[in-house]
Amino acid sequence: MSTIELQIRKDDLSITRLHEADDTRLADGQVRVRIDSFALTANNITYAAFGEAMNYWQFYPTGEDGWGTIPVWGFATVTHSLHPGVAVGELLYGYFPMASAVVLTPERLSPERFADGTAHRAALPAVYNQYFRSQADPLYTAGTEDIQALLRPLFITSWLIDDFFADNDFFGADPGVALLSSASSKTAYGTAFQLAQRDGIEVVGLTSAANKAFCESLGCYERVLAYEELDQLAADMPCVYIDFAGNGALRHAVHTRFTRLKYSASIGGAHVDQLAPSGAGRDLPGPRATLFFAPAQIKKRSAEWGAERFGERMALAWNAFTTQVTDPRAPWLRVEHHHGAAAVQAAYAAVRSGRGDPRSGHILSLSRG
Repeated sequence: MSTIELQIRKDDLSITRLHEADDTRLADGQVRVRIDSFALTANNITYAAFGEAMNYWQFYPTGEDGWGTIPVWGFATVTHSLHPGVAVGELLYGYFPMASAVVLTPERLSPERFADGTAHRAALPAVYNQYFRSQADPLYTAGTEDIQALLRPLFITSWLIDDFFADNDFFGADPGVALLSSASSKTAYGTAFQLAQRDGIEVVGLTSAANKAFCESLGCYERVLAYEELDQLAADMPCVYIDFAGNGALRHAVHTRFTRLKYSASIGGAHVDQLAPSGAGRDLPGPRATLFFAPAQIKKRSAEWGAERFGERMALAWNAFTTQVTDPRAPWLRVEHHHGAAAVQAAYAAVRSGRGDPRSGHILSLSRG
């Protein structure tokens, strides 16, 4: 058998290729999993855009300079096992390459999860090395795999962003305004869903004119403005900026206009062709744009609350969010499936362009089984 993988040019994210290689023989303690399906969202494009700075390329190195594999979230089935604690047929949720299969080295097993002990991942953030065993995963519900793959990792980030700002009293912008760029993105509207539950915070979505109606339909933004409508907001209002777009020109406009900007959080790079260059924010007025790193907030809250309480609070928020998103009267998301190498390449190009329907959620598969 062989494994097929979608690889990306690190210096030009529009260039892709399909790489096929024979499966390697498993060593004792390893398992091979078939990657059944995975989600592709703007969040994964962010992984590529920040691949060098945040070490995302290091999770699944290609072994060839200039080419990388973007990590994705999805579900996989164990097809071969030389580990006594992991059975063939187990369903796993976790962080995989854009590929048809991958080899893992399970360690630190519990009924709910295990960690991948592959040597080159040892120094990478532990949260990305966890694989949840669906039979005992408290967030797993059979039949909702697509929604889980699309929204679970994004919503966890959204929930943590909201918690981070609340934990820091909104840096003095409470009462005040939270400005969210790329408001139609799934991580942005998940954050807006959480922020809208807090008294004293007006949640304002910034988006393209084409996506304005979609954002307004969600009901989690008190106001939605097109990017060119920033002047409709008072320049002296206390506010925080939560930047999912990474657009350098927009960031400059926000920092220049709002004289009481209390904090500027850089989350992603949805506008991949207009990303602010490294160091570009140092000369901007107001607070320096600071990259938000979700694993740091997970570590902090897990230490303060304990892992069990952390998981319970997150599960409650996740259930409330997915109930809203999947409400049949007005669903926020429509799942689209793409199977096979050509379809996966085409879906990647569409998501990278950022011009797709914001209501679409893309589920991909390179699996032959």
